[in-house]
Amino acid sequence: MNTKVFSWMLRIIAAGIFLQTLFFKFTASEESVYIFSKLGMEPVGRIGSGVAELIASVLILIPRTTIYGALLGLGIMAGAIASHLLVLGIVVKDDGGLLFGLAVTAFLSCALLAYQNRKGIPFLNLG
Repeated sequence: MNTKVFSWMLRIIAAGIFLQTLFFKFTASEESVYIFSKLGMEPVGRIGSGVAELIASVLILIPRTTIYGALLGLGIMAGAIASHLLVLGIVVKDDGGLLFGLAVTAFLSCALLAYQNRKGIPFLNLG
């Protein structure tokens, strides 16, 4: 597979996951309110993470800024994964682990994008 095509697939996956969850965070869906209440971060954490995910999505989709969006996305998803593992559990409100799976998928997509674009930031230029 062409590297450029693969890169765009990763961008669409990561940004798609982030953008899809915005609706639920910004409309205060029952599941989002439950999650952030359980974390003791409702509503500031819900809205703040939504804004961060929106910014990460835009940065990921602009080739020149993909590295910054990928790094931001890695941080956001590391927090989401940690929240699932330490507080929420893998399955939240009978979702079958869907939210956890999306967080892991977005994390891996951002990790691959960060690796692909590592030359975009001098201190990350490992090779």
